Amino acid sequence: MKFAKRRNGRVALGAHVLGSLTIGMAVSATPAIAAEQAQVAGKKVEHIEVNGEYLGYNTRKVQSGKFTDDLLNSAKTVTVINQDLIKDMGAQSFTDALRATPGITLGTGEGGNPYGDRPFIRGYDAQSSTFINGIRDVGSQSRETFNIEQIEVLKGPSSVYNGRGAVGGSINIVTKKAQAEDFINADVAIGTDALKRASLDVNHVIADEAAVRVNLMAHDANTPGRDEVSGNRWGIAPSVTFGLTTPTKVTLEYYHFENHDIPDYGIPYDQATGRPADVDPNNFYGLLSRDFRDNNDDTASVLISHDFNNDMQFTSTSVYSRNTNYYIVTNPDDTTGNVANGYVWRNTKSRHSVTKTLATQLQLAGEAKLAGFTNRFAIGTEFSNERTSNLSYTVDTGNGRNAGCNDALLANYNCTLLSKPNPHAPWVGSVTLGTDATVTETDTRSVYAFNTIELNESWMINGGVRWDDYSTAAQNSTSSLSNDDDFLNYQLSMLYKPAVNGSIYAAWGTSSNPPGTSNGDGSDRLGSNNEDLKPEDTESYELGTKWDFFSGRLSLNGSVFQIEKNNARVATSADRNSPQENVGEQKVKGFEIGFSGDITEHWHGFGGYTYLDASLESNGFNAAYDGNRFPNTAKNSISLFTTYDITEQLNVGTGAYYMGQVYGNTANTLSIPSYWRFDVVSSYKMNDFLTLRLNVQNLTDERYYDKAYTAHFANMAPGRLIMLSADMHF
Repeated sequence: MKFAKRRNGRVALGAHVLGSLTIGMAVSATPAIAAEQAQVAGKKVEHIEVNGEYLGYNTRKVQSGKFTDDLLNSAKTVTVINQDLIKDMGAQSFTDALRATPGITLGTGEGGNPYGDRPFIRGYDAQSSTFINGIRDVGSQSRETFNIEQIEVLKGPSSVYNGRGAVGGSINIVTKKAQAEDFINADVAIGTDALKRASLDVNHVIADEAAVRVNLMAHDANTPGRDEVSGNRWGIAPSVTFGLTTPTKVTLEYYHFENHDIPDYGIPYDQATGRPADVDPNNFYGLLSRDFRDNNDDTASVLISHDFNNDMQFTSTSVYSRNTNYYIVTNPDDTTGNVANGYVWRNTKSRHSVTKTLATQLQLAGEAKLAGFTNRFAIGTEFSNERTSNLSYTVDTGNGRNAGCNDALLANYNCTLLSKPNPHAPWVGSVTLGTDATVTETDTRSVYAFNTIELNESWMINGGVRWDDYSTAAQNSTSSLSNDDDFLNYQLSMLYKPAVNGSIYAAWGTSSNPPGTSNGDGSDRLGSNNEDLKPEDTESYELGTKWDFFSGRLSLNGSVFQIEKNNARVATSADRNSPQENVGEQKVKGFEIGFSGDITEHWHGFGGYTYLDASLESNGFNAAYDGNRFPNTAKNSISLFTTYDITEQLNVGTGAYYMGQVYGNTANTLSIPSYWRFDVVSSYKMNDFLTLRLNVQNLTDERYYDKAYTAHFANMAPGRLIMLSADMHF
């Protein structure tokens, strides 16, 4: 069966999506289309496999076979951002694409927390809860979109699906894989701020039941509104699949990506107002003669699936990855009255880290009758070893923190004027790479099981359980730290179907967050102050409903939820490295509504609204902060993207994004203000082979902040970008 996407002449085939979702698929699903037809015929609703059909922006299936049903009948809030939406938005990075869904804010790095992708979901850091094809991708980096089939955002505690962490949710990136058809897709773009970008996606059937696919990308651009911030990147991602339509399918993947740019820590805070300093938003406080960032990512994967019969499937995913994150970035230091006196100390943060991961996931999924009830199940095991070696650079910046900026620091450019920094200053200080690496290694063994019991045509019960054996250790020449633990997580839900195209559910789930979750390459690091602590335990309660309309072309969802953590790690004193205890309490209450798909035949949309009441209930000795709001969390957020087909050739659309005030620290004394951002897009289909697209991002050139750090600075978001692209299909 073919499922066509009408807009821009693009067609997505069921077979195309089948190849993209090779590993981890449950055998059965319940599409609304088949259900409606069965109901009309007066027959029992059958569960048939649709393997992730695309209907516009509406994707009805996730890659993970741990979901034993399609999204309509899954008792969890899940947002899927597919490649059509990514392309129409003009998203060129992973964090750009995440703008499509509300409830996610972005954080930045400083010091021990690395510079790179750092999404927060429902108030909690998900930097170390990001996955590629279901395997944890723990190394710090900035990810691209050129090889992404879809992004799956699981909201709410997800340890039963993904193990440690995942307190507020997790993100899974599904990569593009070889398909059973020949095609060539090319995209060339030029734009303001010296933007030049080209990508190529070639798929070719090389033999019976075998195909190869290669994705390539090259990108070079400045950052709009940040005149000195520029970067270039390139990547290649080949894959080959054997046994395309046979019971046994094997896919081999390789991914290489390089990113070289000037890192940017934005604008310093004005401590008197608690907001970023009132300066020209184009101000860049770094030094072009000193600052740099180089990312490399190499990942090799082997994906195997075998269908024993129509009711049973075995899948295996094995991955080896190595990524590096090298940088020196200027921290526009605001301490010791520097900003108040009109100066900024060009302090630095740096990193020279290498992260290697070796992981395997094995799973058996299927459907069986037990005690007269239909059971759709998935059982599996995971093994992983993660190793991060981290050094820092020693940079001669003088002492502008304790003594403040002075004439000597201004003369050697380690301090600069707040109002008019000069990034081209001829800084000639020394830079030395350290020699005493901190090596952090984490071994994990896990087993899990999920089962959906179909009591009758209206009622389903889903249960899940996962056990993790977790061991992490960090060593350098002066210290040796370790934490060994095991933890059990659960989920239980009941789902009622008042109609074949709708569901109402109640769900409960848990998560565990042990010390050192980030394996030395994120904010949750192992330290002498926390190595003996137990995992933080989180419980979540959610009530929700989901509905499909117009034969599944439009999906609506809504949920109310509460996340409770009653043994959060909190410091016992104000000292920087004071011991921690599991005595803190945190609570997130909220609700979310969302939609995706075709509102009418010609009107397409995606988006939603999220409300988060995220409160630090108890902070140990720091009782003055009790009741404060979570940092890096907006109370209100809106994401809306919609397009309309004016004619068969011409399509126009707009995006509207709102983010409420975000605090940078737990004291709630530093923050960035709320903002609205608007985008527009228009595409014109010249013929069956060529579509022209115009994207204007940040149409009004709104100068807003998108990341609030706990001290010193806030990140200035890009200004207006105009991009014209040619999308070619052969």
